[in-house]
Amino acid sequence: MTDHLIPKTMGQQFGRRSWAEPWKIKMVEPIKMIDRAGRERALVEAGFNTFLLHSEDVYIDLLTDSGTSAMSDRQWAGMMLGDEAYAGSRNFYHLEEAIRTYYGYRYIVPTHQGRGAEHLISRAAITPGQFVPGNMYFTTTRLHQEMAGGTFVDVIIDEAHDPAHLHPFKGNVDLDKLQVLIDREGADKIAYVSLAGTVNMAGGQPVSMANVRELRALCDRYGIRIYLDATRMVENCFFIQEREEGYADKSVAAILREFCSYTDGAWMSAKKDNLVNIGGWLALNHADVFELACNMVVVYEGLHTYGGMAGRDMEALAIGIEESVQDDHVRARIGQVRYLGELLVDWGVPIVQPIGGHAIFLDAKRIYPHLPQGQFPGQTLAAELYLDSGVRSMERGVVSAGRDPKTGDHRYPALELTRLTIPRRVYTQAHMDVVAESVKAVYDARQQTRGLNMVYEPKYLRFFQARFERL
Repeated sequence: MTDHLIPKTMGQQFGRRSWAEPWKIKMVEPIKMIDRAGRERALVEAGFNTFLLHSEDVYIDLLTDSGTSAMSDRQWAGMMLGDEAYAGSRNFYHLEEAIRTYYGYRYIVPTHQGRGAEHLISRAAITPGQFVPGNMYFTTTRLHQEMAGGTFVDVIIDEAHDPAHLHPFKGNVDLDKLQVLIDREGADKIAYVSLAGTVNMAGGQPVSMANVRELRALCDRYGIRIYLDATRMVENCFFIQEREEGYADKSVAAILREFCSYTDGAWMSAKKDNLVNIGGWLALNHADVFELACNMVVVYEGLHTYGGMAGRDMEALAIGIEESVQDDHVRARIGQVRYLGELLVDWGVPIVQPIGGHAIFLDAKRIYPHLPQGQFPGQTLAAELYLDSGVRSMERGVVSAGRDPKTGDHRYPALELTRLTIPRRVYTQAHMDVVAESVKAVYDARQQTRGLNMVYEPKYLRFFQARFERL
């Protein structure tokens, strides 16, 4: 690598020593890149949707960090201690203890993954006709809220919709927007505040401790509960530690406990922060909601002491929770994301800034200004990246936003993005170099790129299964 390509994150530029990941590799999984003709065939067969590619046709898989992280030797060893009793598995009680210790909630309901927990909290806490304000939507979360009869209302700060704005906490709730909603609809029409720790659709942007503290005070005045999407809350805590006054000397684990203390419960896709390949949980502080969730989990997931997970998976999850809050782990995890992001910034590639915690979000609107959103620039960019190098990414724009349930029209979000999501403890710095060079090659060829036309659209969550063709 020539000197002008060395990113700012490397130690030589600051006169300090470089850092390295706080783990060593014990087992490897071979990967290969098929030739360009093979990638073209695979892309056409997948309808230009990277979700429909076969994983064996992918070289570097940055589709998602959900369930794709590498588990530790301790987690694999723990799986050998799985208690597969149908009821009262000892692994459930270990999981319950871990969640109470690190997140601080009182009642625990395991689920097969985060989507199951979203379903339970939506059904338990939303009365049809109520509103659910939140700091930007997430696809599955909003769908569950809508299917429970709620209406999502975005109350995130305006800066979150500007990919170039450098606000350090672009995930913050705009308390004035929330107040307007309460005044207009009445507090009894607010089901709860849906708060995401690091906002995925905004580029992995964090919420400040000051903001959640003020949000708690506002909600207490009206008796409104706050439920947290804790999926990437550990990464959010790193940004608080780094950016917010008074937290530099506190551990990620301590910051996590404080942040959660301002909320009434949380749902978790454990396939992200908690370092497992499958699993999730719902945690609550109020017995009324817990009782409802416990009744529903038996219907939709499994008994309340396994919730769709095997005992061995609950054991790996309990251990993963402990590992996920270690400062060295979080620092290295976000450091790798920043390494890739700073390479792209140095090369002039438009991305969402500040760089988030779990992914680099390419600004497809700025990369393809000649493509209207109706030609799906984010989806186009994901397809072009795979064609160039076998790197799999995913769209986060108009396809993910779906259609307005009342009008049937496309939703056109301000952010039209393509997400390069970094699995935890999986890839090396060299893999990030390959990804960066591919993005640069696709960016350099941007003016010749044509958009896509959607030729198949499923009813729900279309980004998973929709098909496209080149215009």
